[in-house]
Amino acid sequence: MKKTLALLTALALGAALQAQVRLQGDTGVERMVEKHIELNNKVKTIPGYRVQIASFSGTSSKANAFDLRDRFIADYPEVQAYIVFDEPNFKVKVGDFRTRLEAYAFLQKIKEFYKGYITKDNIVPEPPEQTEYAPDDEMSGDEE
Repeated sequence: MKKTLALLTALALGAALQAQVRLQGDTGVERMVEKHIELNNKVKTIPGYRVQIASFSGTSSKANAFDLRDRFIADYPEVQAYIVFDEPNFKVKVGDFRTRLEAYAFLQKIKEFYKGYITKDNIVPEPPEQTEYAPDDEMSGDEE
């Protein structure tokens, strides 16, 4: 009988305490989550590959990296070139390749003039192709 009474008392007390507990979220955490979502919507990169063609360190490393990038852009204007500062090095990376195979094919194309290797990186994907539809002459009703 005492055990049953103690159990009922504990259950009643637990139910009363549970009813009084109210959880409040930290508004700072909510703001951080909203900021994270906003930043993710602005950044439009995906995992992919680039070809790193140089890494410079030292006193003139920044100037050397920009010179090489400019020379590369002159040689391959259709390919994006990036300078990445990874302390203490300035790295020159080129291309936005979705697969390692695409990056490898490009590396083979440039290897005579630029030594390099493939690196994993976040890339800027090409925008989807926009297809413009012209009215079909046969469907327009202008039959002769």
